[in-house]
Amino acid sequence: MSESFTHLNDRGEARMVDVTAKAITQRTATARCVVVVSAEVAERLRAGDMPKGDALAVARLAAIQATKRTADLIPLCHPIAIHGVDVEISVQERPSVEILVTVRTADRTGIEMEALTAAAVGGLTVIDMVKGVDRSAHIAEVLLLEKSGGRSGTWRRPQ
Repeated sequence: MSESFTHLNDRGEARMVDVTAKAITQRTATARCVVVVSAEVAERLRAGDMPKGDALAVARLAAIQATKRTADLIPLCHPIAIHGVDVEISVQERPSVEILVTVRTADRTGIEMEALTAAAVGGLTVIDMVKGVDRSAHIAEVLLLEKSGGRSGTWRRPQ
């Protein structure tokens, strides 16, 4: 059973996969979160006029912090070294806020969960920062856009 399902032991119980023998390689992952907001919130974000302050700066810091806490939140995720995090946040016309997070490491296992967690926490932080003005703000998507490195190489989400 453990050969088919790497996160299960011979008794079918959850386990953390042993990556000791895997080679250290450079790995990168990029994830996106889209938060739908009202037109008023989009305009106020562009103007830097939110009651709680600079919502986009706080969301950027939250996303960076989240990359470092991923293994604390996802039970079978390995704690890995985070060597770089880039967070791009933009207010879109639809109206929405787009959060793009790229995370880099040189380690034995992938960094996709760190990128996804960072994007999601950045999105949740936007909601927290705007909820006083827009209670209907919500996350429309959180998804992996691409990853590179490791045995499986490069993967990109089809357009």
